[in-house]
Amino acid sequence: MKKNRRAFLAQSAAAAALAAMPGAACAAAPISGADRPNILWLVSEDNSPWLGCYGDPLADTPNLDRMAREGVRFTSAFANAPVCAPARFTIHTGVYASSAGTQHMRSCNPIPPGIRFFTQYLREAGYYCVNGQKTDYNTTGTPPEAWDSRRFTASLRGLKRHQPFFRFINYMTTHESSLHKVKPVTHDPAAMRLAPYHPDTPEIRHDYAQYYDQITRLDGQIGEALAELERQGLADDTIVFYFSDHGGVLPRSKRFLYDSGMRVPMIARFPEKYRHLAPSAPGSTFDQPVSFVDLAPTMMSIAGVPVPDYMQGRAFLGPQAAPAPQYVYGFRGRMDDRYDMSRAVRDLNFKYIRNYHPYLPWGRHLDYLWRMPATRSWEEMYQAGKLNAVQKRWFEPKPAEELYDLAADPYEINNLAGDPAYLETIVRMRDANRRFLLDHHDAGFLQEAEMVARAQGSTPYDLVRDPIRYDLPRVMAAAEIAGDPGPGAAAKLIELLKDHDSAVRYWGAVGCLALGQKSADTMPLLTQALDDDSASVSVAAAAAMFKLGRPGPALAAFKKALQDDNMYAGFYASDMMDFIGADDPSLNRLKNKAKARVRKATNLNALK
Repeated sequence: MKKNRRAFLAQSAAAAALAAMPGAACAAAPISGADRPNILWLVSEDNSPWLGCYGDPLADTPNLDRMAREGVRFTSAFANAPVCAPARFTIHTGVYASSAGTQHMRSCNPIPPGIRFFTQYLREAGYYCVNGQKTDYNTTGTPPEAWDSRRFTASLRGLKRHQPFFRFINYMTTHESSLHKVKPVTHDPAAMRLAPYHPDTPEIRHDYAQYYDQITRLDGQIGEALAELERQGLADDTIVFYFSDHGGVLPRSKRFLYDSGMRVPMIARFPEKYRHLAPSAPGSTFDQPVSFVDLAPTMMSIAGVPVPDYMQGRAFLGPQAAPAPQYVYGFRGRMDDRYDMSRAVRDLNFKYIRNYHPYLPWGRHLDYLWRMPATRSWEEMYQAGKLNAVQKRWFEPKPAEELYDLAADPYEINNLAGDPAYLETIVRMRDANRRFLLDHHDAGFLQEAEMVARAQGSTPYDLVRDPIRYDLPRVMAAAEIAGDPGPGAAAKLIELLKDHDSAVRYWGAVGCLALGQKSADTMPLLTQALDDDSASVSVAAAAAMFKLGRPGPALAAFKKALQDDNMYAGFYASDMMDFIGADDPSLNRLKNKAKARVRKATNLNALK
């Protein structure tokens, strides 16, 4: 708490400096006859709508509840990525990270200069933009033009007379790391309402209670920020948004495409002079679906700044507001050093998830996630055989498709994908997923090492929009076959392994890995694939060969990939070796070195 108080005092000093400036709280020169508001973002980390104003009886959140009474509460707000850095890229650019090749956690891929942070547009329109705390945008560096100031204690001193500001304050209070150490709790563990997929253990109950304590602390910090805004005479000129950077934080929330990972609290409070920009009256709800890709165009809309055509989101407030979308889309790529790929489509009633690596379990070991006592306790119960069918599912291979009725099944545990009664729904949402991936040039169908190699001299964003270098319809069709080949599976995979496109061959090898012993007929082509020019193909083929009982050739291919100049080739090899249990002492040093190389280059060792 001392650290948080020091942070708040620093914020207060900055606000005092602002208030001392003549006219600092005045509105800017009019744009199209309307004054431009100040905009303040209060952003927490890793929390779902576990707030009193969202109907949670265990939450102690009087300040956020009051903000909801004075503002508008968004009931269908979602992160497009269920982890921070890809979500933050999507927020600040108005472009899906999966459409720019920045979907993997802590990627360091560049974007073209034409893709800009929305604060760059605000600055050009006269806004003073301040962020002294959080960057981590999942792309190479922070554009220097994005912020006027990144100094924390003096971050508002550059304001000019009558200049509007945009300020972003980030709170780590509810971050996943807050549950890494067991602390005394105020909330009663015995009163916790556990999700049905969590077993009832003391560790899990304690983590729930400790997390509610952190939410209470966050609420106090939000209250301090709002009170300071009042004290400095800025409240009447400032639109305030509160939201979380994604869901969380108990296991099976953050990092996963369920509502526990994607759905976020969002509240917006509008002063009287900007009430015309609000979607409805104070104390009301806004029920249209909104997602993070919409935040950049929305901020530009309420600031009176034209939204550029390349932005993939739509403004949901202000004069440029667009009609509500039918769907919200989600994506998941590599999380830390574990590769996976899933995509989600959600409307107000149903959630569809497509898993492109269904042979991988959800609950693969991630060092950071396993620091939480709840995660370790859950795994111990699984290993002891003490879980029911719903609880043990997280540690087992995924289905290729998932479909959930969100009203009847808010915890998303009853998969309706194989139910004939829902055939029309799953066909509709499956088609919506395909259309979206094609229309937005999803980069995820290129394995990360392949994507980086093909984008040399360019950017992944440009690469995936070049049909010569990236034939997405063919590659996506291959991925669908690999995940769910159906009858004649081996013959289909053989055709993929013969393809001229290495991205298609990769999915052929992945399909063999998923098929296991049933892919024995592909052995001759898998053997050839061990020497493929694409490291992604050779690694996937090596994993499949190892599962087919040919460890010698597989380990040789892994060794080559671990030493590849493309650091993501070694990263992928190390992950696949862990998955298949290829524990070879002669390769352990190379494997650890490959992991460390990417961790250092991408700052993966920082807070997640």
